[in-house]
Amino acid sequence: MAGRPDEDGFARAREALIREVEAQVERYGTGDGAHALDPAVCAALRRVAREKFVPDLERAEAYVNHPLPIGHGQTISQPLIVALMTHHLQLRPGHHVLEIGTGSGYQTAVLAEIADDITTIETIKPLAEAARTTLEHQGYEGIRFIVGDGRAGAPENAPYDRIIVTAAAATLPATLIEQLAANGRLVAPIGESGAQQLMLLTKDGSGEVTRRTLFPVAFVPLT
Repeated sequence: MAGRPDEDGFARAREALIREVEAQVERYGTGDGAHALDPAVCAALRRVAREKFVPDLERAEAYVNHPLPIGHGQTISQPLIVALMTHHLQLRPGHHVLEIGTGSGYQTAVLAEIADDITTIETIKPLAEAARTTLEHQGYEGIRFIVGDGRAGAPENAPYDRIIVTAAAATLPATLIEQLAANGRLVAPIGESGAQQLMLLTKDGSGEVTRRTLFPVAFVPLT
């Protein structure tokens, strides 16, 4: 359709977006004192075609650094936030990962570019089905898709080395902390609308939990 980028145009826009994200991180930091993203995160962002994970009417905006609507009152997160959340997971191949809030599947794809054992939960069935179709068409295999209440996690596949929550709860559900493995990391937005903070929770080898507030965010509520 006229007015929309072709594949080469999307690739150029993707690279420009990644440079923008890297520049913002270099200037403002990651929230923990670092000023550079994990190289594995940057590599994953370069491999994921964000335009495939947004509605057709939003494709021309796929590489603008802000959230976009995906229907059902939900959004695809700002690329900068996707990058930072993934960075704080310190994700590596072999990690067993739980994602709460599949959404369009974009964050799922970024996770799957680094780790190879992903379970993702979405409470809105049409979104879950659309994300699964998109991810499979993009060649992502072996992802476990669950339609259900993300607050309950997925105990049948626990514990998880890494947990990422892509919608905000007033408080972090205890079930998710219980499903985090020893030496695990959990990243989640916490707080009411207008007063949310991105939180990093770590669990050491003995099971002791440490929480760290990173920076303010704005997410749709965890439903």
